[in-house]
Amino acid sequence: MNFDVLIVGAGAAGMSCALILGSAKNKPFAADKKIGIIAHQKTSHLQNALFNNVLGLKPGTLGRDILEQGKAQLQSIYPHVVQIEKEKVTSIEDAEEGFKVKTNKNLYNAKIVVVTVGYTSLITIKGLEDFIEPHPRAIIEKDRIWIKNKDHLVKENLYVAGTLAGWRSQFSIASGSGAQVATDILTLWNGGKHTKVHDKVTV
Repeated sequence: MNFDVLIVGAGAAGMSCALILGSAKNKPFAADKKIGIIAHQKTSHLQNALFNNVLGLKPGTLGRDILEQGKAQLQSIYPHVVQIEKEKVTSIEDAEEGFKVKTNKNLYNAKIVVVTVGYTSLITIKGLEDFIEPHPRAIIEKDRIWIKNKDHLVKENLYVAGTLAGWRSQFSIASGSGAQVATDILTLWNGGKHTKVHDKVTV
């Protein structure tokens, strides 16, 4: 299966990225783009999260509920975004045009890849080894890592978002990081013209 963008991971950053990209479907520059997300969530830190300090979320909201609601929201409003369930990425390799993304079950081709998995040292995705360094915003004892990048860009057409991009482990920060990458991709598709997507109340 071929994608214009394939997002790896469906935590706060990955789902946010997918929702923003999906919302651009009516834009001429995004209308024919195929977007996918490998919705692996078992290791997401949201599984054990409890939110009392996030703007817009009711105090007591559980992270595991957000994970399920996020997938349902994406499917309901932007069903053209392909959600790939029960697969785990094992390698990301350069290809003639973009990347080959291998999972434990399938092989995908993607022009752009966004990596949004967690920032633990247990990451096992082959092809990223050369970019892994100790996390700059986590205490040493926790043995966290980041994928070295500049403004989320690791190398041409390979992005990283969320805690793995070097940000602190806060839900709102990770979500914003994913949204930033999505708007960077939309800007790329829009010929370099700075792009964002907003819905507005009409009266």
